[in-house]
Amino acid sequence: MDSVGIAPATGNLKKSDFYYELPEELIAQDPLEDRASSRLLVLDRDTGQISHHLFREVVDYLHPGDCLVLNNTKVIPARLLGEREGTGAHVEVLLLKRRGKDLWETLVRPGKKCRPGTILTFGEGLLRGQVLETVEEGNRLIRFEYQGIFEEVLDALGEMPLPPYITHKLQDKGRYQTVYAKYEGSAAAPTAGLHFTQELLEQVRHKGVEVVFVTLHVGLGTFRPVKEENVLDHHMHTEAYQVSPEAADRINAVKAAGGRIFCVGTTSCRTIESAADESGMVQPGSGDTDIFIYPGYRFKVLDGLITNFHLPESTLVMLVSALAGREQVLRAYAEAVRERYRFFSFGDAMLIQ
Repeated sequence: MDSVGIAPATGNLKKSDFYYELPEELIAQDPLEDRASSRLLVLDRDTGQISHHLFREVVDYLHPGDCLVLNNTKVIPARLLGEREGTGAHVEVLLLKRRGKDLWETLVRPGKKCRPGTILTFGEGLLRGQVLETVEEGNRLIRFEYQGIFEEVLDALGEMPLPPYITHKLQDKGRYQTVYAKYEGSAAAPTAGLHFTQELLEQVRHKGVEVVFVTLHVGLGTFRPVKEENVLDHHMHTEAYQVSPEAADRINAVKAAGGRIFCVGTTSCRTIESAADESGMVQPGSGDTDIFIYPGYRFKVLDGLITNFHLPESTLVMLVSALAGREQVLRAYAEAVRERYRFFSFGDAMLIQ
C-alpha cells in the first residue's frame, strides 16, 4: 500500500514563520544516564496551559482505554568511513535506504569525485563498494561486496549516524536506540522513544493503556532543512513503513471505543496518518510515504503527541504546529528555552494533549 499525502494548501506558509531563537548551549550533547529522568513539558492545546514534569510522569496523562503508538524501527550503524581505491582519499558514506540485495542509496561526502565506477573500500578491504549512479539530491547508488553477513560487517565497521549538531562521541551505541527497537533500517533514531524504559512501558500497560508498535524506517529526508521560503514548495523524501493487521485492529478498536491515540514521535504519527483512510480507519499494510504535515492538516487518527523539541524551521516543528497551532507551539518553545530545557535528539520531551 503506497500512501502519499500533504496537508491542504493554506496560503503562503513561510519557513520563517517557524523560526525560534535557541542558545547553542541548550542543544543536548549526551543522553541522560536514566532515560525516564528527562524533563517533560505538557501543553494543553485547548487551553494553552503549560506545565513542567519529569518524563516518567507521562503515565499520569494517559487514561485507561487510551492507546500509545511507538515506532519499533532499529537504527543501523550507517556511517562508514573509508577511502577511494587508488587515491587513498578519505570518504564518508551514510547508508540511507536499501534498494535491493547489497544495493544501497547513500549520501557520500565528498561526493564530487565519487562518480559512477568509483570503488570505495572500508576496514582495509573488509567491505568494498562500487558507485553505480547518481540519483535524486546527489545521492549515490552503491553496490557492496563482502565476506559473510552484511549486518555483522556493518556492525564491526559502522558508526551510529548521529545528527551533525551532536559533536560528542557516543560511548554506547545502544543509547541511540529505543529499548523496544526491533526491525533494522533507520538512518536516525525515532528520538521521542528514547525516554521510555521497559519499566515505564509496563506501568503504561498496567494502567490499562494499549501499547502498539508500528514501523517506519527513518531516513534523512525528515531532517533535511527546508530550503524554500514557501513551505508548500518543500519536497519530502519517501520512507518505508509497515502497519501489521494486529496493530491496525488495536488502534481502530481503541478509537471506536472512544479512547485517545497518543503517538510517540513524529514518525509514529506520520505512519498511522499515512496508513489511515479518509474515514480515519488505519489500514494494515506496507509502503512508502512522503506525507508532509503542516498547519491546515486535519489529523485522521492522532489525538495526542509525545515528542522532542525540534530544530527551528524544520518540517517537524511544522508537524507539531499542525496539531497544537503555530503560535502556541512557539510560545511553548520559548518557555522551554527560558526554563533551560535540553533540545533535540538527546534532549527533553513535550507532550501535546
